Amino acid sequence: MPDVIGPGLRVLFCGINPGVYSAAVGHQFARPGNRFWKALWGSGLTDRLVSPFEDRTLLALGLGVTNLCARTTARAEHLDEGELRRGARTLAAKARRYDPEWVAFLGVGAYRTAFHRPRAGLGPQAERLGPARLWVLPNPSGLNAHYSLADLTEQFGALRQAAAPRFSG
Repeated sequence: MPDVIGPGLRVLFCGINPGVYSAAVGHQFARPGNRFWKALWGSGLTDRLVSPFEDRTLLALGLGVTNLCARTTARAEHLDEGELRRGARTLAAKARRYDPEWVAFLGVGAYRTAFHRPRAGLGPQAERLGPARLWVLPNPSGLNAHYSLADLTEQFGALRQAAAPRFSG
């Protein structure tokens, strides 16, 4: 799955790994039930509902997307602890290389495992990832029944406020 990434991003979103459908079509968060794109729009991070097939347009908005692990699975739970921790090292290298202001990790459980932070919660984190500040968001997968679209939009909106002034207005 190709990253949507470049230097100097305001926010680099990091999914856990590509799902089967997303990998098949070659675009991030492409499965129709995934709420990532709706949460971006609803929170004001984008000014319209962007299609997964337009994912490269995010770069002009100061946004990017990558994955913690490259391996495609039907469910993120199919990744083992070692894969998640190796992915954390790779993500740290990307943060050092591309220097985003924020890395927004999508999935608190995977974040806790990958970064050895068993008590981490949602929102901003005390530690940094290279030069980037860290923010943990809920996993937007349609399989994550713990968070409604309204909850996701609220969480993404809090990140938008923190990433101001670029996204204010």
